[in-house]
Order: sequence, then C-alpha cells, then structure tokens
Amino acid sequence: MRKVIVALHGAELGARLSARSFRDSLAAVGAGAVQINVDDDHVAPALRFGPGERITALVSVWTARDPAEAVAAVGESSCEAAPHAYLVSERVRLDPAPVPDGERAEVLAQVALLRRPAGMTREQYLEYWLVHHTPIAIRTQGTVCYVQNVVEEVLTPSSPPVAAIVEEHFPMDAMTDPHVFYGSRGDEAELRRHTKELLTSCAEFGADQGLDLIPTSRYHWTL
Repeated sequence: MRKVIVALHGAELGARLSARSFRDSLAAVGAGAVQINVDDDHVAPALRFGPGERITALVSVWTARDPAEAVAAVGESSCEAAPHAYLVSERVRLDPAPVPDGERAEVLAQVALLRRPAGMTREQYLEYWLVHHTPIAIRTQGTVCYVQNVVEEVLTPSSPPVAAIVEEHFPMDAMTDPHVFYGSRGDEAELRRHTKELLTSCAEFGADQGLDLIPTSRYHWTL
C-alpha cells in the first residue's frame, strides 16, 4: 500500500468526507484505508497559520493502485477542482492511540506542512529532521503521537512544493495551556527550556518559517 495525502481548502467538509459514499468511492479505486483530518469546532481554540491558502482538511489514503485515482475520488467528493496532493513515505515514531473506525480521536491532531530551505539539500534536510530533530520534538512537547510523512512525489500541478508533512497528537488541553503542549507540568523554567530547545532545533532545518500549521480532529476507517 502507498500513502497519499490530499490537502483541501473548502468549507464544511466534515460531512462530505465522513459519508459512506466517499469511502465506497475510495474502495472502488483500490484504497484499503482512509484517514480524515478536519479543522472543525472541536479544535477552534487552537493556533493555525501558514503562507499558503488556508487548509481546512487533509485526507490520507492508503492505496494499492494508481494514486491519481485516489486523488480524483477525493477531489470529486470534496468538490475541489484542484486539490493539493502528495505521495509520501510514512514513518510512525509514536503510535496513535487505537480508536474505533469513524470515531473522533480525543486529541488535538496538529498537522504541519514543511518546506525545505533553499540552502539545504534533500539529503541534509531529511537527515536533520528524521535523525536529529525527532527526539528533540518528542522530548520537548507533550506529544502522544508522532507520524512523519516524507514527500516523494507531488501529484497535482497546483500543489505547492512541500518537503514533508508531520502529524502530532496532543491532549486537548494543549490548545490553551502551553504547559500541556510542551509537557512542562506547570514548571515555568521547564517551559522556557522546552520552548527554546524546540525552536532552536526547528530553525536548523527551516521549520521555524514557511510552514502551514493546521489543527484538526482525526478520524480513520479501514475499507
């Protein structure tokens, strides 16, 4: 199975993407599983930003067939004529908590689309992110899930250049409590230390600028 991530920009996509007809359309083109991340009312207090068009939902599809078929199915169901789509290789560093199909994971599922700085080669970028930054990110945040997606191919002409997509899960209180987000347990000195260490590492590979940050609710189905 290959993994495809499609970024969408329409309004009120939750109902369309959670419909059984959408899952049936994906199964018909060889998909074995689908995950939906939607910026909805559950995560309204969370931080969101980015240089690109605002992303309101992301669809991850695991497929055994041509990824273009999955992208077309997502585009049709979401009524988005030019979705942004990427073929990725997935690395799960912290497993998500198991949740029954179709139920919302009780977490803030934060997704970031990362861009590689012009001064770094792809090899340098991936080595720093995958090898050096990952343990720092897990150590300095209250992360309960950490999934890395390395972009291997851009699948649609409208897609902006993105080097990687990361999904991190936090307790819901992390939306409004920095101690929960950074795992500092109410210790102000620890909060400052975690924040400084994380941001310093982010700056080493350009993740301190030019990224899209999307807070989401996460749903998953096996097809």
